[in-house]
Amino acid sequence: MPKSSNLNTKVALITGAARRIGAEIARILHQNGANVVLHYRHSKGDVVKLCRSLNKQRENSAIIVKADLSDTNTLKPLIKEAANTWGRLDILVNNASCFYKTAIGKVSTKSWNSLIDTNLKAPFFLAQSAQAYLKKHKGSIVNILDIHAERPMKDYSVYSISKAGLSMATKALARELGPLGIRVNAVLPGAIIWPEGANILSEKIKKNIISHTALKRHGDTHAIAEAVLFLVKDASYVTGVNIAVDGGRLLFL
Repeated sequence: MPKSSNLNTKVALITGAARRIGAEIARILHQNGANVVLHYRHSKGDVVKLCRSLNKQRENSAIIVKADLSDTNTLKPLIKEAANTWGRLDILVNNASCFYKTAIGKVSTKSWNSLIDTNLKAPFFLAQSAQAYLKKHKGSIVNILDIHAERPMKDYSVYSISKAGLSMATKALARELGPLGIRVNAVLPGAIIWPEGANILSEKIKKNIISHTALKRHGDTHAIAEAVLFLVKDASYVTGVNIAVDGGRLLFL
């Protein structure tokens, strides 16, 4: 992919940037000229490796920050550190997420709080803390949702609720922050990468999911990163929208 000058000097904070979708978003934004702030919570080895790789490509272009997003007290300092490193913050990508089963009848307040705090509360308060910085350069926010924000996933009720809430937060923030010149959009992955963990999805289930997409094939993290890049770089008059990157999976749900 040829480098673009459009993101040169811009600074992007990507939460959950150590691996998978978050890491690919960081690579694409960096490749297009942005300096990147790589947030992580647990995957230190992966994020250090990624940061070294990006700084090798362009010196002093990536840093690492650690924070537990379920702790609201960490959110303002996280934004401040991200903005102070290069003296600005232009892009916030709320990618970090919790994902696990919460079957009805077995949902605890602990699991409710864990999923809602990380998947909904943290992105909202990060956006609120970032607005003063984003306003200066008419920046943008991209929330990474899930197609199950629109169609609930069986046995993942609280996860689906948290993502549906973030979908509404995207629209509400777009309306509130639009007069400041800040755009807020969301990307909804579907049939992109399988959940981690042994035997979460059998091969039979995976094949069935792929068969129920319009394109009849599995996607990849690059497809998500391309959508994020479009929203932050090219979509100057787009705000408050959800873009499903699912190969047409929603058509079958």
